Amino acid sequence: MARRYLALVFPWLPIERLRTTRSHLFAGRDEAPIALTETVGQAIRLAAVDPVAVRAGLEPGLTLADARARVPALEAYPADPHADLDWLERLAEGCARYSPTIALVPPSALVIDIAGCTHAFDGERPLAADVEARMARRGIRVRHAFGDTAEIALALARHAGSPAPDEKSAVRRLPVAALELDPDDATALARAGLKTVGDVMVRPLAGIAARFGAEAANAVRRLSGELQTPVKPWVRQPSLVTERRFAEPIARTEHVLAVIADLAAEASTMLETRHQGGRRWTARLFRADGHVQPLAIETGKPTRDVPLLMRLFAERIDALADPLDPGFGYDLVRLDVGLAERLDATQLKLEGGEGGGEQVAALVDRLSTRLGRGRVRRFAPRDSHIPEQAELMLPAAAAPPAATAWTQPEAGEPPSRPIYLFDPPQPIESVMAEVPDGPPHRFRWRRRIHEVARAEGPERIAGEWWRRHDAAIPTRDYYRIEDRRGRRFWIFRHGLHEEVDHPRWYLHGLFA
Repeated sequence: MARRYLALVFPWLPIERLRTTRSHLFAGRDEAPIALTETVGQAIRLAAVDPVAVRAGLEPGLTLADARARVPALEAYPADPHADLDWLERLAEGCARYSPTIALVPPSALVIDIAGCTHAFDGERPLAADVEARMARRGIRVRHAFGDTAEIALALARHAGSPAPDEKSAVRRLPVAALELDPDDATALARAGLKTVGDVMVRPLAGIAARFGAEAANAVRRLSGELQTPVKPWVRQPSLVTERRFAEPIARTEHVLAVIADLAAEASTMLETRHQGGRRWTARLFRADGHVQPLAIETGKPTRDVPLLMRLFAERIDALADPLDPGFGYDLVRLDVGLAERLDATQLKLEGGEGGGEQVAALVDRLSTRLGRGRVRRFAPRDSHIPEQAELMLPAAAAPPAATAWTQPEAGEPPSRPIYLFDPPQPIESVMAEVPDGPPHRFRWRRRIHEVARAEGPERIAGEWWRRHDAAIPTRDYYRIEDRRGRRFWIFRHGLHEEVDHPRWYLHGLFA
């Protein structure tokens, strides 16, 4: 199938993001010129301006002092590129109703692969009209264009501002700025009399590359369609997608949950044929005005249990900081299975009932859904001989890491590692030992003297020499000791006497 792309360019994205997210600042002041500022060197300059400021003669790059001298009524706010990128991602989420393949082109453009996606809208132009209508309802202005490549669509959207009946001819009429070259190269092309893309295309590419570099020649090839750059999707394709569209939007939460249950049952049937279960499920509620409400849940084990999934989705809705706001209703509900893993039949116990651990896994899933993914954690072993790096704290619902077994003590022997480790290790003082590299006989910790009754060691642990080349890493000598009151400690000497002049001692952990 031939590729077709729809490019969306948002010329006033920073200003519209500010007006939408902080609308209380602009109540009754719609005609006031607005600018966003950033610090460049020692000067504060305009990073973005609104149409009112443009009509007043302001443009990005001016210093704030010069802009206020020209337009005293100018209202300036600090620029926030991260918030602008987040806003662009939210717009991409809203456009997921049109195609699963969307690429972000920061700071203010999207490219949508619409090949095979226009039949639901009776063609390309009705699809673009639907995009513009939804954006207009949210106060967002957009310029769009189509193209056989993403570069052609972007160039037409940025520099022509509308679709063209003959895209190849329209590309030739674009200014040389559409090549997206360095400003100096664009100026040199204009001074050489090459003011449009068509003027550059008729010249031998070898001469263009020799004078302006290979990138200039590649830019010409991209706009001519000869060279295509693959579009990198903004989000990874989910393992499985099910959706429902509605001619009349739905608004009740109960109806939404019923639709999600139907989609989950459909997805579970499809997963069963693959002998898989889902671990990451995301329901996206597409509101009629373009807003998208994601509801994501994650399970510790792959599952196809629809009642369990619905309990977790209900927990997710109850845990939202703001309740669901259907507005004018949802006209599309989509369920994505973002992560699917192998799931075979479970062997039941001979006396009946489920295998052990199922109830614990269900409890962990519910707590993670209600409290947050990072609030419920578990330990996982890590392949490292450094004690403080031998385990990880992972979200309980996260996928388990590569198989690494916990270190097990020998039969009849006490554990070699304490249950509790200090981070960082705590220094101890007044350490007395018979020989320089021998075990301690007395030390002071937390202003209390501890007389050592028994000591075992040393367990010598060297540093990760392959990670550092600028300095030697002192060796650690660990001792398991017990004081006269029966308390057990794990202490170490940091550095041998031939490595450092005055080795220091630390308490790293406490045994039970």
